[in-house]
Amino acid sequence: MSDANDLLAEIEALEVKLAEAKASITRRFIGQEQVVDLTLSALLCGGHALLIGLPGLGKTRLVDTLSTVMGLDGNRIQFTPDLMPADILGSEVLETDAEGRRSFRFVPGPIFCQLLMADEINRASPRTQSALLQAMQEHHITVAGENRALGAPFHVLATQNPIEQEGTYPLPEAQLDRFLVQIDVAYPDRQTERDILLATTGVAEEKAHEVFTAEELIRAQSLLRQMPVGDSVVEAILDLVRAFRPDDETADERVKQTVAWGPGPRAAQALMLTVRARAMLQGRLAPSVEDVVAMARPVLSHRMALNFAARARGDNLADLIETTVARTTRIEAAA
Repeated sequence: MSDANDLLAEIEALEVKLAEAKASITRRFIGQEQVVDLTLSALLCGGHALLIGLPGLGKTRLVDTLSTVMGLDGNRIQFTPDLMPADILGSEVLETDAEGRRSFRFVPGPIFCQLLMADEINRASPRTQSALLQAMQEHHITVAGENRALGAPFHVLATQNPIEQEGTYPLPEAQLDRFLVQIDVAYPDRQTERDILLATTGVAEEKAHEVFTAEELIRAQSLLRQMPVGDSVVEAILDLVRAFRPDDETADERVKQTVAWGPGPRAAQALMLTVRARAMLQGRLAPSVEDVVAMARPVLSHRMALNFAARARGDNLADLIETTVARTTRIEAAA
């Protein structure tokens, strides 16, 4: 019983720190509360996030603020078509010492950090993308036959411009699946944009302060996995991911006619983690079916695709997710 009480006390203390972290972030990244929550959720789950939005919406500012608030060593890479894997991972250089002896020394690349911003990841070639995305999955790299561990924790927040397609290399589906969530960064509303103008064009700007350390974030990630999840939430997650698979018997006719391929087990794993993170950020001790509904689009939208006929008709993936989630959770509630 004491172990359960200790866990409860730790989770409650963590919720207080998370509220402080959010307050510190929003002093520099004004508005966009959902974007902040989803990004924090990705860090709490130990995952990576893909931020999709137009230039100038504050994505770089958000990542820079997160590295300060969460106490993480951060780096940024601007992806370009001529970027090579060694520019990310690092390389060995030949050096000569004072006595004329030659030896190789490894020069680490910018990937050796705890929070990496991969800016416009789709501008790099598939070869360079795969070097980063393999590191995201394995948390280590291999250079000259030697394995080198990355930072702990290690998170990648990648950005992608949704309108510029010239000179880009879209991420393959298997690589997209490595991202825990896809975060759509939209234009701010009028009042938020007014607040941004007043806060960022004066003599001084608000500064974020450190709330977490890297060790505390790792502990928070462990606590999140110990948060209990009720059977109703587990069943809702299973119902949801299976409802989007066109060859599953529970999928409706619209899904079967429009979806080329649906989400795999990694999507269900992502939902199990992110619903806990959402509950924790809202000060609750366990997730609910409402959390499954809220996290469906960020978790599923990059893990499925419409078929050619559906794209030709102009069908919308976001609308499909919304209607299928509503139908599935209604069935779950009735059961």
